[in-house]
Amino acid sequence: MSTSTTAPFHHGHTPGSARAALAYPDFRRMWTASFSSNIGTWMQNVVLPVYVLDRTNSASAVGIMVFAQLGPLLFLSIPAGVIADRFDRRKWLIAMQLLQLTFSALLAPLAAADAPIWSIFLVALGVGMGNALNAPAWSAMLPTLVSREDIPGSVALNSAMINGSRVVGPIIVAVLRSSGVSIAQIFVLNALTYLFVVGALLRTKVPEPVPVTHAAGWRQLTAGVGIARRNPSVWRLLVTLFTFSLFSLPYVGLFAAVVRLNFGVDKHSRTYEWLYATWGFGACFGGLAIGTVFVAWDKRSLIRYGFVAFALALGAFAVVREPVGAFVVAPILGFAYFATTTSMNTVLQSRLEDHERGRVMSLWFMAFGGTVPLGNLVFAPVIDAIGARWVLLGGALWALFLGWWCDIARVDRSAEQGGRHPLQPDHTASFDEHGISAGE
Repeated sequence: MSTSTTAPFHHGHTPGSARAALAYPDFRRMWTASFSSNIGTWMQNVVLPVYVLDRTNSASAVGIMVFAQLGPLLFLSIPAGVIADRFDRRKWLIAMQLLQLTFSALLAPLAAADAPIWSIFLVALGVGMGNALNAPAWSAMLPTLVSREDIPGSVALNSAMINGSRVVGPIIVAVLRSSGVSIAQIFVLNALTYLFVVGALLRTKVPEPVPVTHAAGWRQLTAGVGIARRNPSVWRLLVTLFTFSLFSLPYVGLFAAVVRLNFGVDKHSRTYEWLYATWGFGACFGGLAIGTVFVAWDKRSLIRYGFVAFALALGAFAVVREPVGAFVVAPILGFAYFATTTSMNTVLQSRLEDHERGRVMSLWFMAFGGTVPLGNLVFAPVIDAIGARWVLLGGALWALFLGWWCDIARVDRSAEQGGRHPLQPDHTASFDEHGISAGE
């Protein structure tokens, strides 16, 4: 039996579509506020790597900065997932927004004074910690604002929001920087955008986590792993995402270095911001297409097609040598990237109950946001030594392999042969008094 906290809503739209999700007032309010805030976040995300690269002329330094900002997802996502499933999500989310606001504002005076680079890394780490502690609760909260049948639309819109802000943010940066706005002032603007989400949270009744008996002590931290391992398709998706992020996505955090090395873009050119926006434009449409154009498609098949398309696009991005070719390939690469990961997220979320979602989504954020900066640390010195081209080609080959290996339909058939129904959350495991599956 479903434990969704939002009852079905008669909206007159195709179930699971983006329009259906937007029909829910609370979801629409939170989505709009988050979109506004994320524009500021991506304004900061696009200028901070360039600021570090300009000061150090080192891809490795950029990799360290990205790890400081996103690496906390590796270490804090699991405890944050426990918090998301146990405590008042609205109060927690407001606190994390204010924490990120504070550290983002601190970047402004440091950048204006060209403070020691290690101080920039420390403050970026503070932003990253706030983001890591916020992400599982946010991801667990959004689907509870719509009924279960409309979750695919909410996931697609969330992906479109993240990537739409990747388009708008860099465009705003390019315009502001051309008008003489400093990097420090952009950090101030980003800090102010967190207030949009705080205001929306204060006006929205966020459903409480479903009361369940939780594991005792440290076993709370491994409960998400246990839930995922009992569902073969969820486990396959998480392992796939972990390796995809590690081997195929280092270019995301190192985009500034890739553009400068591969395409010969001048240090003071605004080409980087416009190319990043073009890539984000494709990613936005890739995420949105899953809840619109491809709403009736089997998302399991879209995952495999997406990996193949991504491999071809990343290979092309690796071999083109001029900005013009990069502008042609970038939106295709972005589209394939987020159409694939949005399809994966949709399949994963549809296999989870509300009281499981926070803990399992913490693993998703570890595999997605946390592993990308780990890949940056590993591959940034390689890029410094031999350039970006071979790193990108290696990532393309790995994505091609995942197009074969991440066959969720095949995993589901195996589950059916074992007497389980793979399209529903797993209720077959027995639990002891601590909420741990018997036999674990």
